Amino acid sequence: MAYDKFNILTSSAVPLPIENVDTDQIIPARFLKATKREGFGDNLFRDWRYNGDDTPKTDFVLNNVTYSGQILVGGKNFGSGSSREHAAWAVYDYGFRAVVSSFFADIFKGNCLNIGVLPVQVSPEFAEIIFNAIEADPKTALEINLPEQTITLLATGQKESFAINGYKKNNMINGFDDIDYLQNISEDIVAFADKLPY
Repeated sequence: MAYDKFNILTSSAVPLPIENVDTDQIIPARFLKATKREGFGDNLFRDWRYNGDDTPKTDFVLNNVTYSGQILVGGKNFGSGSSREHAAWAVYDYGFRAVVSSFFADIFKGNCLNIGVLPVQVSPEFAEIIFNAIEADPKTALEINLPEQTITLLATGQKESFAINGYKKNNMINGFDDIDYLQNISEDIVAFADKLPY
């Protein structure tokens, strides 16, 4: 499934300075019955966002109108736990295009890259700088430049580089998932196949 192309994202950010956020907290298991990617954003962090009677928990950051944006800044070891790809679907469906953390669980990181959410891993020191900046000014903006592989705190110009697999980077810039990529090079595949001996 194709998704929006990712080039340079400039946005305010939502802070979630909690370590070891696992995929069951991101999207509880009882919401995994659907097979389509739509609708999972409604239940992103469901048990943290809502009380048992479905009323919003006012002290949770996603229910705080002070914070908004397309970037989620999480604590260390974000996306640990089970390998459910629905967790990445929920993040994307809610409206986040990037998640920033000082460490990601590998499977969650891969699932994000497969559906158009950019996981930006920064140093613990830079993560702390970002959290402090958002606390001081909730409207502070971050710039995530995928071609240059940099994240910048625009208010101060502080910047850090991040790593990404070259194939996944190209796919995100073009808005491709793995199938889109293969379809895009179908003529090359046919040409290569024609050269093979029978």
